[in-house]
Amino acid sequence: MSGASGVEIIEDPEDARLADYREIRDAERRLRSGTFIAEGRLVVRRLLSAGRYRVRSALVTPPALHALGDALAAAGVPAYLVRQDTVEAVVGMEFHHGCLAVGERGAGPTAEAILAEPRCEQLVVLEGLGDSSNVGALFRNALAFGVGAVLLAPGTADPLYRKAIRVSSGATVAMPFARLADWPNDLKRLRDAGYTVVALTPRAEALDIGELGAGRPLPARLALLLGTEGRGLSAEALVASDLQVRIPMAPEMDSLNVAAAGAVALHWLSRIKSRT
Repeated sequence: MSGASGVEIIEDPEDARLADYREIRDAERRLRSGTFIAEGRLVVRRLLSAGRYRVRSALVTPPALHALGDALAAAGVPAYLVRQDTVEAVVGMEFHHGCLAVGERGAGPTAEAILAEPRCEQLVVLEGLGDSSNVGALFRNALAFGVGAVLLAPGTADPLYRKAIRVSSGATVAMPFARLADWPNDLKRLRDAGYTVVALTPRAEALDIGELGAGRPLPARLALLLGTEGRGLSAEALVASDLQVRIPMAPEMDSLNVAAAGAVALHWLSRIKSRT
């Protein structure tokens, strides 16, 4: 049955048109199909406005359609209108966001294309962050503080994993990113592209990040390198960086969660940049 233009009313949870929305927690299935799931009105709206990915369809309850109908219609995205109980029958769990959308991954930008972009003055580089929540939070931080793109070293979780997208408030579908394959030799490629590689570490011998923009000029192009929790950055990555910086803190605590540390560092860098 069809409703308004671009909207199809579906009452049967087994309807073939809803196949993309089944088993949404199966990350391997998503990778095989070349798709990802965005959930929630804010995230779906960001997915539509960013225009980085083709949106195959949206699954909406009546309140979500009321909020997003115009945006979906403007983007030419088919909307499947269902009841709340139908959504839960399809996805196999309680679901309260009222809106899902299926995006197609596509090829995505290469690291070479990102490094060649003259307007991309600041990068975030993630090494070995296997926790999708931390990846999502760091993408959110990066988007909030004007970072141009994120580069991912081997071992870093998929930014288009459902949880990463959700934690990032949709930043992972808006922020360009690419994977690096030859690690840590890739850091030389960043340097050749004009970036100063700045490693964030709690090591006592590292430079106080407050010195950047004060006693030491802020590089014109900067790549902030962040490592996994616990182990931190690898010794190889630290050696390959141009500069090691730390966030000073009280002696009772020697480190921060990587997402929190990234937020502090990016906030400081954005403040310094705004003064220049």
